[in-house]
Amino acid sequence: MYLYGASGHAKVIIDILEANQIMIEGLIDDNPEVNELLGYPVFHHQKDFSPLIISIGNNGIRKKIAENISAEFGTAIHPSAIVSPKVTVDVGTVVMQGAVIQSCAQIGKHCIINTGASVDHECVIGDYVHISPHATLCGNVHVGEGSWIAAGTIVLPGVKIGKWSVIGAGSVVAKDIPDGVLAVGNRCKILKKL
Repeated sequence: MYLYGASGHAKVIIDILEANQIMIEGLIDDNPEVNELLGYPVFHHQKDFSPLIISIGNNGIRKKIAENISAEFGTAIHPSAIVSPKVTVDVGTVVMQGAVIQSCAQIGKHCIINTGASVDHECVIGDYVHISPHATLCGNVHVGEGSWIAAGTIVLPGVKIGKWSVIGAGSVVAKDIPDGVLAVGNRCKILKKL
């Protein structure tokens, strides 16, 4: 497995791959000053590195890279995560330590289900979404492409969050959120368009 991006997010994915005894061939990064990360070589030119996981936390950058390189994408799920066998997890997605994904949830491409996050039954998570540490999505929540649900957020059952929106840390989301907005608070309110 190769990782695209050699910073903090890559360190956690390395831990996941090592825990699964998946061989790591190296990383790719644009920064010429970074030549190794946690003992793995860092390459500075783009070739056909496969399989590959994009190890960059920014949703928009992950999408841009995924759309502009030709690679077979892998997935990484930490053994401490609890993932129902009735869940679908698409390519490029990483599921961090202690995350829980319940029955019939659908997780899109190149998503991050971060440390201790909880995604309950029948949730639909679009491509390039980041569910941050200890965020809780109750049953049948839908999150649109590229949205970021920040740490400690609670999304109540059946709520729909639009594409490319940001939900601030610690928010409680009780009503649908449209595309392209920043929303925060308990009860979550829209602050501005992004």
